[in-house]
Amino acid sequence: MRKGKKTYIKAAFLVFLIIGTVFVIKQQQDMPYQHNEGFIFGTVYHATYQYDKDLNEEIVAELNKVDATFSMFNKQSTVSAFNRGKRIEADRMFMEVLTLSQTINKETGGAFDITVAPLVNAWGFGFKHQQLPTPQQVDSLRKLVGMHYINIGNVGKKTIVSTNHKNLMLDFSAIAKGYGSDMVAKVMRRHDIKNYMIEIGGEIVTSGLSEKRLPWKIGVTKPSDDSLNTNQELQTVLNVTDKAMATSGNYRNFYYRKGKKFAHTIDPRTGYPVQHSLLSSTVLANSCAEADGYATAFMVLGVERAKAVLAQHPELMAYFIYADKDGKMNVWYSSSLKKKVEE
Repeated sequence: MRKGKKTYIKAAFLVFLIIGTVFVIKQQQDMPYQHNEGFIFGTVYHATYQYDKDLNEEIVAELNKVDATFSMFNKQSTVSAFNRGKRIEADRMFMEVLTLSQTINKETGGAFDITVAPLVNAWGFGFKHQQLPTPQQVDSLRKLVGMHYINIGNVGKKTIVSTNHKNLMLDFSAIAKGYGSDMVAKVMRRHDIKNYMIEIGGEIVTSGLSEKRLPWKIGVTKPSDDSLNTNQELQTVLNVTDKAMATSGNYRNFYYRKGKKFAHTIDPRTGYPVQHSLLSSTVLANSCAEADGYATAFMVLGVERAKAVLAQHPELMAYFIYADKDGKMNVWYSSSLKKKVEE
């Protein structure tokens, strides 16, 4: 009798558990997806997430914190204060991105460098526009560049970032958008949201499933000489779930001068715009800031040297679009990315 009673209780509990699980799943499936968009960092952000409340106010607040730290256009930002020659008190956000920048700089042999701003400006791609520099000017400006000139110290519990190198400038534009996407993803996790896609100017973080109950599908644009960004033909579509993705390319931001094309990617080691076959670099990583930084570095390195870095970092995946010796477009991607590529 007791044995039968125990069996009955277990069966009843199992039925209750199944019904409860079905109810929770049904609730999750019925929960709507929110859609937010706005303007930040000189570009547009999009946030799609499954939740019963609109979180745009919280998203904007988080993005404004990133802007107040890293924007070179915001005269009140932390980085603007540093670029005016001030010693700054660095908060957690600033140190996270600075430390990651130092790591990527080291891992790529200096191809990624957040002190490259004087050279970027000299070539007409920064927030200041000048005439094309002479070789003598490039040599002079290269002396202003170098992450080893950044000093980090502690005063009590405060972290102080400074430099003794006159005219050193920090420019986080090659990593800040990715970090912004990471910060919005943190907002999602804070609310225990499982399904979301965050995108800021092409830098993306995804989790879970889309509204179609499928993995998020992210397109990689086919490179073309289209500085107005009107051509959106896709090279491929990637299935990206629980990963971050960033793309860097020379095919949008460029200009012609005296018949020669100047691309916006500046090699901090030479001081000149890169001149090689890599047209577009897409990187998948665990964080969007990391993907952003490495995508930029790979545009500096070119295909073969980028492959060498990837061989040392199995946690990274990359999709490269490049021009072969005949000028035809070709692709190369990490073997670990094969299942994510829709041919």
